[in-house]
Amino acid sequence: MRLILVAAAAALALTACNPAPGGSEPPAEPAPPTDPAPPAEPQKPEINGIDLTEDLRAVGTEPFWAMEITDAGFKFSGVDIPEQTAPATGPAMAGAEATWSGTSADNVAMKVVLTSGPCSDGMSDRTYPLNAKVDVGGQSYTGCAATIDALDRAKGKESGEIR
Repeated sequence: MRLILVAAAAALALTACNPAPGGSEPPAEPAPPTDPAPPAEPQKPEINGIDLTEDLRAVGTEPFWAMEITDAGFKFSGVDIPEQTAPATGPAMAGAEATWSGTSADNVAMKVVLTSGPCSDGMSDRTYPLNAKVDVGGQSYTGCAATIDALDRAKGKESGEIR
């Protein structure tokens, strides 16, 4: 009896290793997983074709004011307005709107919101690519914005599009 059991076990083992007559091969081993595609480079924040990682300047009239947004943060100045500086976070993007915020060493809250233009400063025939809303210590200012490089290229010109 023992011999029959051993022979049956051997036959069963052999049939498990060989494909069934007229049958298909056992399934192939799955291919090793492929490496996922490398992550896409993060897109630079942009509005209206303006790269918001560049140094920016927002300006306004009545009263005259300016806000620079650079890697160092904010620098706000104006006629009869005390200068304020602050480190800034941002931009936080929400569609075609970019927002930066910060607080000065004197605890003055500052915020800049830029949206797609065109924008006129009301004093020249220049057209800026961005609209600006600036809040410094609870006082709101509206104006226009562009990159500092574009504004430097437009110096001396009182008309035309700033790009």
